[in-house]
Amino acid sequence: MVNRNELTSTGTIVDGVELSNEERQPCEVWTRVMGYYRPVAFYNTGKKGEFHERVEFVEPGACPCSREQVA
Repeated sequence: MVNRNELTSTGTIVDGVELSNEERQPCEVWTRVMGYYRPVAFYNTGKKGEFHERVEFVEPGACPCSREQVA
């Protein structure tokens, strides 16, 4: 992930490598909808809004003791 302090008006500096805005390219994001994958760029306005409102689901472990080492 890019640190906000590494962004400049002319480009981005990541791990000591500077890329100008002309050298950068957009990242295509795909997601699963109704059993198949589609690029988010092809969504209509309502579906794009739903995508940005999504919350990542993290399932808690079934047993907290599973992280402990068993002797």
